Amino acid sequence: MENLYNRIAVFRAERGVSRRALAEAVGVNNQTIGYLERGDYKPSLELAMKISGYFDVPIELLFSFRPFEPVVDTLRRAAAAGERTL
Repeated sequence: MENLYNRIAVFRAERGVSRRALAEAVGVNNQTIGYLERGDYKPSLELAMKISGYFDVPIELLFSFRPFEPVVDTLRRAAAAGERTL
């Protein structure tokens, strides 16, 4: 079975949303959000779509079969690209 990676914790932290608030918004137990974030549970398509809808982002920004690049690396790459275009 293939791993499913997610950025739920990153989006929660960025928006100041607790696990409980997200769980209530998408209709699951707050422990489910913890299991998802740790990779101990794979969401149904319905739940994945509810979570992406809550954050108003495409589902592929939250979930992937490949590990996500660390945020710090993404920021460094974006900064370097910006410097090259100036």
